[in-house]
Amino acid sequence: MDRPDADFEKCVMDLRNKLEAKPVCLQYPCKDSKGNLSLYDLVRLECFTWQSETSGRVFHAESITEESLLRALDEKRNNLIDQLSGVDDALADFVINSDGFHKVTNDLIYAALRRATCQQKLIPVVLGSAYKNVGIQKLMDAVNDYLPAPDERNLLYDCFENDFAGKVFKIIRDTQRGALTLVRVLRGEMKKNMRIISDKGQAEVVSKIYEPLADEYREINNVLAGDVAICSGLKHTVTGDLLVTSTTSLKNAQKRLNKLVDKNSSILQNIPNTEFEDLSFDLLNEVCCLETHIPDPVYFCSIEPPSIAKQNAMEIALKQLQREDPSLRVTYDPVTGQTVLGGMGELHMEIIKSRILTEYKIDADLGPLQIAYKETIENPAKSTFNIEKEIAGSKQNVSVTLELTKTSKHIFSLDKSPENAQNLQSLRPKTLQMLRKACLAALERGPKVGGQVVDTQICLHNINIGRGTADSFVMAAAGQCVQKILSDSGTRLLEPIMSIQIIAPNEKISSILADLSRRRANINDVLPKGDKYKSVLVDAPLAELSNYSSVLRTISSGTASVTMQPNGFLHMHVNQEELAIRKVQGLE
Repeated sequence: MDRPDADFEKCVMDLRNKLEAKPVCLQYPCKDSKGNLSLYDLVRLECFTWQSETSGRVFHAESITEESLLRALDEKRNNLIDQLSGVDDALADFVINSDGFHKVTNDLIYAALRRATCQQKLIPVVLGSAYKNVGIQKLMDAVNDYLPAPDERNLLYDCFENDFAGKVFKIIRDTQRGALTLVRVLRGEMKKNMRIISDKGQAEVVSKIYEPLADEYREINNVLAGDVAICSGLKHTVTGDLLVTSTTSLKNAQKRLNKLVDKNSSILQNIPNTEFEDLSFDLLNEVCCLETHIPDPVYFCSIEPPSIAKQNAMEIALKQLQREDPSLRVTYDPVTGQTVLGGMGELHMEIIKSRILTEYKIDADLGPLQIAYKETIENPAKSTFNIEKEIAGSKQNVSVTLELTKTSKHIFSLDKSPENAQNLQSLRPKTLQMLRKACLAALERGPKVGGQVVDTQICLHNINIGRGTADSFVMAAAGQCVQKILSDSGTRLLEPIMSIQIIAPNEKISSILADLSRRRANINDVLPKGDKYKSVLVDAPLAELSNYSSVLRTISSGTASVTMQPNGFLHMHVNQEELAIRKVQGLE
């Protein structure tokens, strides 16, 4: 907050609008003529001043004597109490009984803040300057005063009782120690040389445990619940995994959780009731939100090793990079025979290439970047696919009727009409699982540009399987039926849209807006940011943003900054769709 263009009120407004949070301000900034930052404490009505000579290590608290300033801060304190009393019943009762805010003590405010913060009803906001160490002490005090202790949060993990449970939240590479796994211990105790199992069933041994101290690691023998540790020796664990002592511990925790969670609770209402999900449906994953949400990649490109001798080394490097960076997708395209990388942008791909070169000494070649288009059907379509062949002297015969729709609640469902219900009820659960798997796999590659088919559901109407027909033949028939429907009915392309925020000087805004209008951009808003800058909020197609950061620097003479993030997919205009197809086919 010591920057000349810093605006405290706008920052609080961004918290409220962009993050949908409910911030309550505990401090207010004050700058002198030289730009030195001081803080007003709205609870104690004091002014904190930091000494620049000590790099912020020493600060002084002074009482406020100026009457006009004291009245203004007292009004902000009353507003703080009003916000707290709206979410905390104990404080609200005291305010009502005392006929106003003047008798509310500081201790009552602190207690109400802690309760509201632990219940995630409000977010306390403090401020400062990290560069000059202003406000750091008060920030650390706020962490201790308002945030819950380790035994007060993650209560769903109580189902593990005293057994060890930990969450992998990051994996880093160390030049000397190799891959290091950062684990947050939720329950129990993790010890050196301990055998652990991930929620995917992979067993590993923790060879060493380190305590992170900034950029130094100190080896320790154990770590308790509520702490964070760095583990070495884990080779298969990835970001987002839940670590436990045994599969028995995980199953017992799930049984306890099933008993504790009410079937009609709001938690379970968010769990999708899809048909034919994996038979080992894991309630623990759903309730504890163990699966990390990773957005779909928006760029694809092929990667090739410099020689055949480097192929295995490159695959090992990509596997390790995937463990560290879950947003990196590595797939093998059976059509082209290439290894394909999926990422979040041009810079992301360049960083991956640079890391492969510097850390693994492999000068890999990246192909041209391709935008990750998706496809969808325009109208429902239904078709019957018949196939009969003789393979190795055995007659294979399948007739399947499928329909692609856009209005079904489930991605794969069965026709419940009287004429088809009897036929489908006779199918084995294993056959249904195979059909579902084959149909969903067919939706991964659309007919136009090979993009994933989304917003499309499959309904199985009828299927007749000849005696002695192999399961693989049935799966192939179902997949070909889906592909036939997609080819016959046609699909529409969906292009990725990026949400962009540009901050630039006032005199450069007109040039930036003119450039955006040529890029099929939808300008949502232009907001003032201080006296000299403006913030432009834009939604634009990714296809029009190639190397945009460099273009923006040229337009603004290096004075503008830009941030962008994925914001879903939208239908393309017919002309733009034809141009995109020609680019993917290499004709443009």
